Amino acid sequence: MQSFSAFSVQSLFFALVTLRLVEISFCHEGFCSAPSILNAQPLYWKVTQPTLSPLHLQDLPGFTRSVYKRDHALITPESHVFSPLPDWFLFVLWGEVTLADTSGLKHKLEVDSYAYLPPNAEHSVQSDASATLVIFERRYDYLENHTTEQIIGSTNKQPLLETPGEVFELRKLLPTSLPYDFNIHIMDFQPGEFLNVKEVHYNQHGLLLLEGQGIYRLGDSWYPIQAGDTIWMAPFVPQW
Repeated sequence: MQSFSAFSVQSLFFALVTLRLVEISFCHEGFCSAPSILNAQPLYWKVTQPTLSPLHLQDLPGFTRSVYKRDHALITPESHVFSPLPDWFLFVLWGEVTLADTSGLKHKLEVDSYAYLPPNAEHSVQSDASATLVIFERRYDYLENHTTEQIIGSTNKQPLLETPGEVFELRKLLPTSLPYDFNIHIMDFQPGEFLNVKEVHYNQHGLLLLEGQGIYRLGDSWYPIQAGDTIWMAPFVPQW
């Protein structure tokens, strides 16, 4: 199971232009991919082409697994709201796009590529064919005498970080220095692995499950989750 998590102290917003916690064993077409018998499918096809109406629920058109509570929310694919307004942090799930800025520089972003855009940075995102992006947006929390810079990168170029007492693989996509007021983590779990810590902390998170499936605890509730599900976790909500 593999996940895409955004960590922030204040408010955050996920937009699904098309939208990773995800499972990975080793790499074929891209980074963070689990072996699949459906080799012809795009890397994150369960996110970009979710099953909205399982056969056994077709006679229940109003059914959804989505849940919203005071301190957490689980938003499943049938409840996603699509948005055409990219900004701040972009992550490519399918296809490729071109990011251009006011200096005239253009960057081609393919699957597993990402871009961080500083506040008030003018830019455009274009694609010659269909593409699916994760968009993370938040109001920047300014810190005097500190500024951020545009970052273009790819997941497979980020080093594995130590996770004392844990077994999952962790990569951070943004610098951990003060000017950057949030971060994006890629967390990879092999089948059967789990967090040893039962988290309760001041951060709030947004999470997208890119591949695999599992069980997630939020507060006193336990939820079966699968690729394509998104989760919001308020500060101090127990989570595992």
